Amino acid sequence: MQQDVLATIRPSSARRWLGVGMLSTVGVLVLYVALAQPPEPVWQVFLLAVGGAAFWLAQRMWKATNDSIELTQTELRTGTGRLIAKVEDIEAIDQGVFAFKPSNGFLLKTKESAENSWAPGLWWRLGRRVGVGGMTTAAEAKFMLQLLHSLMLNPADRT
Repeated sequence: MQQDVLATIRPSSARRWLGVGMLSTVGVLVLYVALAQPPEPVWQVFLLAVGGAAFWLAQRMWKATNDSIELTQTELRTGTGRLIAKVEDIEAIDQGVFAFKPSNGFLLKTKESAENSWAPGLWWRLGRRVGVGGMTTAAEAKFMLQLLHSLMLNPADRT
C-alpha cells in the first residue's frame, strides 16, 4: 500500500552546486599544494590523501543530495524508499541551538538502535540518533518537524 507523503525535504540545486563546488575546490587546492611545491614525503602523502578524500566526499554528497526525505504517517524515509525512522519509534526531537544537529535541521532520538548511515548534506544516523538536514531549507525542515510533532502527539492520526 502506497502511503501519502505529508512533507518532503529536498536540497535546492544552488545549495548542491555550492556545497559540492566548495569541497571540490578544497580538493584542488590541497592537491595543488601537494604537487606544485612538494613538502617532505610524509606530508605529501598526507596532502594527497586529504585531496582525494575531499573529491570522494564531494562525489558522495552529489549523489546523496540528489535524493529527498519524505514523511508519511508511519515513517520517515528517503525518496528512494530507504527507511530512516518509524514515527512510532521516535522518542524525542531536539531542534535547539546547542543540539548536535545538521544545519537547518533537527535531531531525532529513537527507541531502537539501527545501522549507522550517512547521506552527506541530507541526513545521518548514529545508533539511536538521527540528524536530518544540512543542505536543506529551514522552512521545509520546520514544516516537517511540526507535522512530526503532531504525529507523535496524536498516534490515532496514523491509522
